[in-house]
Amino acid sequence: MFGLGLPEILIILVIILVLFGAKRLPEIGEGLGKTVKELRKIKGEKKPEKDQSDQKGGVVSDIKKEIEEIPGLKEAREIKETADKVKNITKLLK
Repeated sequence: MFGLGLPEILIILVIILVLFGAKRLPEIGEGLGKTVKELRKIKGEKKPEKDQSDQKGGVVSDIKKEIEEIPGLKEAREIKETADKVKNITKLLK
């Protein structure tokens, strides 16, 4: 799974729990769920090719806006960076 083993995943989950607490986890999950739903909706829409090329820039910017509005996204990125650092340290210690 993306080069992450069970120990790394557990560390990430513990960090998320510590940073956000149990009360904010449902909000984060809800935001991610809405974004996935919106992306699936966009993917499922069928448009003629010339309309797609005209609207490609608009759709991409809309998706980027939706992604940036995910609650806790900044924190999740920081957690991933921390997990990557932990993974690198683990490799160095082996």
